[in-house]
Amino acid sequence: MTGLPDLLRFQNGEIVQRAADWPRRRQELLEAIVPLEYGGMPPAPRGTRAETLHACPTRHLAGGRFITCRVMAEYERPFTFLLYLLVPPGAGPFPVILNGDACWGYVTDEIAAAVLRRGNILAQFNRVEIAADMREAGRDAGLYPYHPAATYGALAAWAWGYHRCVDALAHFDCVDMARIAVVGHSRGGKASLLAGATDERIALTAANDSGCAGAGCYRHQGPGSETLADIVGRFPYWFGPQLAAYIGREAELPFDQHFLKAAVAPRRLLTTEALGDLWANPSGTWLTHEAARQVYRFLGVEERIGIWYREGGHGHGQADWEALLDFMDWQFRGHPPVLRYDLNPFPAA
Repeated sequence: MTGLPDLLRFQNGEIVQRAADWPRRRQELLEAIVPLEYGGMPPAPRGTRAETLHACPTRHLAGGRFITCRVMAEYERPFTFLLYLLVPPGAGPFPVILNGDACWGYVTDEIAAAVLRRGNILAQFNRVEIAADMREAGRDAGLYPYHPAATYGALAAWAWGYHRCVDALAHFDCVDMARIAVVGHSRGGKASLLAGATDERIALTAANDSGCAGAGCYRHQGPGSETLADIVGRFPYWFGPQLAAYIGREAELPFDQHFLKAAVAPRRLLTTEALGDLWANPSGTWLTHEAARQVYRFLGVEERIGIWYREGGHGHGQADWEALLDFMDWQFRGHPPVLRYDLNPFPAA
């Protein structure tokens, strides 16, 4: 499709014939994209502990509970960061939406109330506790000193943070570990997509306006969209050291971002996009969606992949969250979908 590398052909040229062959092809996709683009993934710790620091009723969200938790990744010396849970009333277990974008500011009360009202836990952490989001910060702080010889960039470190939060969530009886969704916006959406692609415990992966190196496309650049040269020039520390060599040679990349999307299959995947967010390449995002959807169709689970567009620009607002909550209700609870998740706004693309 449109010159994108074939998802259903093994590296040796053989066609993927059966659904039982997909795990092997999925591993090939990850081996192609994760080391080159993201510099690999941080090694997992020996274990992860979760320490509850505080729990109390929420005053502004009636009936809910607020829990502060310390996540402790067990290396020779523990690496720690904070995880915050808003839990709806009742015994559960409840599905979880795990959001790593606390660095943008926590979600609004209206969004939090909507998450709880639907019977979900809202879990949030600040991904920049894992790795700073500043070029001048270097690799002397955060997670990097724990793996001094590693080449992973910040996106992989942030995805590792999602994985450790999943570890920690297993310590809470109120959590339904079979119904965990991850979400992020913009660069956080790039991280959530990588996290979902590389951890099969995540049942639903969602990325909002994630664009270049997220849900976008290197081979198809829509008008005004961010290029590989743009993103590596401004944020080289997000990536592995080899990616810059492909600036101006994008067609030679052994992958495009449909590899990352397809690696989520057969689990659930939603991308939410804004038509006015040209920098995030909404038309290229449609092409990678269509390519990944071929895999979901091949596996007989086409209903598990969705894309949703709205008018407007770059942001992660109420409408985007409601689209995710509707998709979760459909996927996790079997409720008929309220929205259409497969409408093509680019019929000529």
